[in-house]
Amino acid sequence: MLSSTMQNALNAQINKEQYSSQLYLAMSAHLDARKYKGFAHWLRVQAGEETEHAMKLLDFVMERCATLELKPIAAPPSQFDGVIQLFELALTHEKENTASIHNLFETARSEKDYASEITLHWYVTEQVAEEAVITAVLDHLRAVGDQGGAIWYLDHRMSKRQRGETLNPSDAY
Repeated sequence: MLSSTMQNALNAQINKEQYSSQLYLAMSAHLDARKYKGFAHWLRVQAGEETEHAMKLLDFVMERCATLELKPIAAPPSQFDGVIQLFELALTHEKENTASIHNLFETARSEKDYASEITLHWYVTEQVAEEAVITAVLDHLRAVGDQGGAIWYLDHRMSKRQRGETLNPSDAY
């Protein structure tokens, strides 16, 4: 059984993961409307992964015979600036999610909930990859800028991302 503290913390993280999915879907729709189909595709795949992260936590909560408490998810913004600013926002969001995962891990540790701590190891590692990949995308975007032919080349490369592939900064797109 999960302690009430751990149960509440896991439920909160499930909602955060669901918000992440919604945020990436909103970003995807924004870029799709501006004809950046590759970046939109990449973000849509990312949205699906965030939902999978939530489901993985949900399954863990249920396996521990705890109570799932889903809360309303705040609506993400629907308008964003350019592609670079959008990915800067995505990186900021991932850093916030990393901090949340670290706090959750610390809660598991302080509650001496070893099963939760072991489960959360995957999330700690995943967040390292999430931040590294978005940083790599941003590095390339900053190098080419928001205008010109090079951004369309990057957009095309971003369309190659497949659902379920391991995130690796060297093949972010």
